[in-house]
Amino acid sequence: MLIEQPPLFYRALYPQAEFRMDPNDRSVYLTFDDGPIPEVTPWVLNLLKEHNIKATFFMVGDNIRKYPDVFRMVVEEGHRIGNHTFNHIQGLLFRTKNYMANTELANQQMKTDLFRPPHGHMRIRQYNKLKKYYRIIMWDLVTRDYSKKLQPEEVLDNVKRFVRNGSIITFHDSLKSWNNGCLQYALPKAIEYLKQEGYEFKVF
Repeated sequence: MLIEQPPLFYRALYPQAEFRMDPNDRSVYLTFDDGPIPEVTPWVLNLLKEHNIKATFFMVGDNIRKYPDVFRMVVEEGHRIGNHTFNHIQGLLFRTKNYMANTELANQQMKTDLFRPPHGHMRIRQYNKLKKYYRIIMWDLVTRDYSKKLQPEEVLDNVKRFVRNGSIITFHDSLKSWNNGCLQYALPKAIEYLKQEGYEFKVF
């Protein structure tokens, strides 16, 4: 549960970051990390289009540089874009100056006011600087679709077990989540489940 649904002490580290939206609103916020990836992102887009759902894609700047056509597909279909650094770097391993420079390099590719730190970690100084320029979006439920230790059915179970009003749900349009079969199994079934449970899909 420490991973799938961060506890209060973790949320308290970054008090102005958004882990969950309105708990009184029967809605969820689908997010996707680590794209755009040509083998995966178009499939996600087609699925979202089938269900008339808008989502938020936290993108790696270098992937936008490599796959600009896929990036444009996401934008043209009306989804929100968020900054996930240029090289998917973990804040704890970098000096604040270098981390901020990497984030700014990514923002030159996408021009957004949303940011999500890779791995969910930032130094406090990094957090204090980032919040001046971005809405920092964390998560209330991470599906762990990237994990080699989970079966696709377990990824879906994470959604069913932990979703609640206002949940920010994190999937990954990445090769890790695709190659293990978790994304293409769990995402369609999760969407159907959330609809059956009466959740509305929203973006930031």
